[in-house]
Amino acid sequence: MCGIVGYIGGREAFPILIKGLHRLEYRGYDSAGIALLDDSNDLRVYKTKGKVSELEQFAQDKNCSGSVGIAHTRWATHGEPNKVNAHPHYSQSEELALIHNGIIENYAVLKEQLIKEGYSFQSSTDTEVLIQLIEYIKKAHNIDLLKAVQIALSQVIGAYAIAVVERSNPDVIIAARKSSPLVVGIGEDEFFLASDATPIIEYTKKVVYLEDEEIAVLERGKDLVIKTISDIEKTPEVKELEISLSELEKGQYPHYMLKEIFEQTQTIQHCMSGRVNIDLNNIALSGFIDNKERFLNAKRIIFTACGTSWHAAQIAKYAIEEFARIPVEVEYSSEFRYRNPVITADDVVIAISQSGETADTLAAIELAKKHGAFIFGVCNVVGSSIARLTHSGCYTHVGPEIGVASTKAFTGQVSVLLMLALAIAKEKGTIAEEKFLRILHEMAHLPEHVEKVLFLNNEIERYAQKFTYASNCIYLGRGYSFPVALEGALKLKEISYIHAEGYPAAEMKHGPIALISNEMPVVVIATNTGMYDKVVSNIQEIKARKGKIIAIVTEGDETVKAMADFCVEIPQTEECLVPIVASIPLQLFAYHIAVAKGCDVDQPRNLAKSVTVE
Repeated sequence: MCGIVGYIGGREAFPILIKGLHRLEYRGYDSAGIALLDDSNDLRVYKTKGKVSELEQFAQDKNCSGSVGIAHTRWATHGEPNKVNAHPHYSQSEELALIHNGIIENYAVLKEQLIKEGYSFQSSTDTEVLIQLIEYIKKAHNIDLLKAVQIALSQVIGAYAIAVVERSNPDVIIAARKSSPLVVGIGEDEFFLASDATPIIEYTKKVVYLEDEEIAVLERGKDLVIKTISDIEKTPEVKELEISLSELEKGQYPHYMLKEIFEQTQTIQHCMSGRVNIDLNNIALSGFIDNKERFLNAKRIIFTACGTSWHAAQIAKYAIEEFARIPVEVEYSSEFRYRNPVITADDVVIAISQSGETADTLAAIELAKKHGAFIFGVCNVVGSSIARLTHSGCYTHVGPEIGVASTKAFTGQVSVLLMLALAIAKEKGTIAEEKFLRILHEMAHLPEHVEKVLFLNNEIERYAQKFTYASNCIYLGRGYSFPVALEGALKLKEISYIHAEGYPAAEMKHGPIALISNEMPVVVIATNTGMYDKVVSNIQEIKARKGKIIAIVTEGDETVKAMADFCVEIPQTEECLVPIVASIPLQLFAYHIAVAKGCDVDQPRNLAKSVTVE
């Protein structure tokens, strides 16, 4: 959520900044703005409510010259979405301009103090308080901008990624972060700045990821300088970006979400590549191998995650408890961090996040670390905060995911977690060799199973268009398929705005069955693994009450097919692998309903891809 872009160098900044904002649109936002600075010390701020394209249109007849600039897409936290609350924010003298991701928690106290000092405020944001504070400190102490930023940030409580420019110093951008991502791109006599690498990859592959409480000085014609808030100088650690520009384009697809659904044949293969070894009948996860004893001696495994990642963790709970016989708990990060949980040094805490920047999950990691637990991270973005804060971990390697509704990240997470469960079980000797090999060999066939389901896209689209009328929908599953029901329901409500809930199928009779009517679509994962006969009985209960059944069944199924209104057949596979294959038709179902309703699939309202604030 929120996006930052900055540039300083020899080129015109405006085109670079606007293109960067477009690349960050997937993060979710409600307004956009830009500040430009030229050699004549002319500092101009343009901002609008709405899309980046509206900012472009607004700026068409404005002076957009300058080789220094900062730009922002805002997802409202303090203050409603409007032009006044949009970033950048001027200081009172309009000598400084600032953009900010995050939340300043003590802004009200600081604002009251600044008002007493004669400062007035145009917006209702916490961000304007920060830029006024920086200006006040700079003037009161007669110090330079860097020192003023250091002192100001030592006084604020909360999370931030900021970039500041100064009218009288057009050769410098000051940037800083705490609990909100920020990356510096290093080019030839130029610097780039962004919330993540997507706006930078077009210009350079050399980047520096800022750590918490680090401040970057991007000065024209000089090397990058990094200092801490307490003025300790750090040596920049330059990394090489691994993503390519083509991964950020939609190509032939109308939406990123559809592209990413169809990429899953490749992304699941990439996720398993070098890890699932059929020739050696082995699973090789370096994060597990290097820390084997911590897993084998674990008294308990605790997952902490949010949203889709929480659903992936639920599937992992089934697998780890079944195969490795280790007790597992799955916690919402937002609750875990405040619940005063019981954590010991014998626990393994596994944190899951696509972006690796989810604020609640990062806070949960810090809490678990304080209690001495071993922290294992599962994320997609190389160099992200979770990758740096955990003791060890595993990347999903599914490539950039632009669509807000997670698809390939989910199947990548489930793939990694199943591999981890099997690797632990094999090492502990808690899984029969025959079963291990059967699942291992079936995993190798997952990409072709997924491809087979994707061939049903047109058929699923036809089904989906019949259900755009729905205002409510229930998803049912049992065993490994229950978390799939939760994930399917989440996809539908995220992008089509149809209220949907996932339930264990047997829980229908404990309340939700009262909702069933001939207007209520019920999606049931009813593959021939696990508790198939029980699910058939649950479907009969729904049919007796005129419910509309959309069923995900195993190829060749006749029993459920005879009862269902619409049926999608998926290939036969092992029960623990069903969630990966069964999630594909549910992703397509949600996508096509949303498209038919005219919804913004890639940027659903009120949602952000990377939730970096509470």
